[in-house]
Amino acid sequence: MTTTESGPATGQAALTPKILGPEPRIHPEARVFQSTLGAYCDIGAMTTISESTVGDYTYLVDQCSVIYTAIGKFCSIASHTRINPGNHPMHRATQHHMTYRRVAYGFGPADDADFFQWRRDDRVVIGNDVWIGHGAIVLADVTIGDGAVVAAGAVVSKDVAPYTIVGGVPAHPIRERFPRDIAEAMQRIAWWDWDRETLEARFDDLAGDAEVFVRKYA
Repeated sequence: MTTTESGPATGQAALTPKILGPEPRIHPEARVFQSTLGAYCDIGAMTTISESTVGDYTYLVDQCSVIYTAIGKFCSIASHTRINPGNHPMHRATQHHMTYRRVAYGFGPADDADFFQWRRDDRVVIGNDVWIGHGAIVLADVTIGDGAVVAAGAVVSKDVAPYTIVGGVPAHPIRERFPRDIAEAMQRIAWWDWDRETLEARFDDLAGDAEVFVRKYA
């Protein structure tokens, strides 16, 4: 095993490569509440995950915020990403959170449970093998399909089709990752559901060309 060392210009100390395993790796400065994390997950520093599920092999880099979300397997989520930041009650006379965080402001003995259930019901669903770039925001009640890409800084307010690259504010389709027949075949293969032994046996194919992969496994 080797270590990674920075060049002399940076002056950083040598870094020991992280080793992931069946138990998720959670940075000591990350916070996870009422959530389920899969095998080989990696949760970075100052990331918070609340009432969510995170599939096997998915990683979130530092300072991400996730609530009321189902994230699939093998997702790559860059730092400073915000997933499901939560809507305010625009239909009320005031949208200030004193109307639902009543205890903190002395307006009642309990907070507004119905309001928080309303937020929970507007879950975000993220498929498998999705890449979400730095600083992206995914708003409530959005579904992102398998294999999609969300560009850095994008604000996703509508559903994203599988294997589609989106970007901008609000996010809009930029292009397809693969031709439609290849994308559909990838979803039928659903390699993300392979067990560890199969992944190891077919690893070189996963790291290779998508069309060759589809011809072999479709």
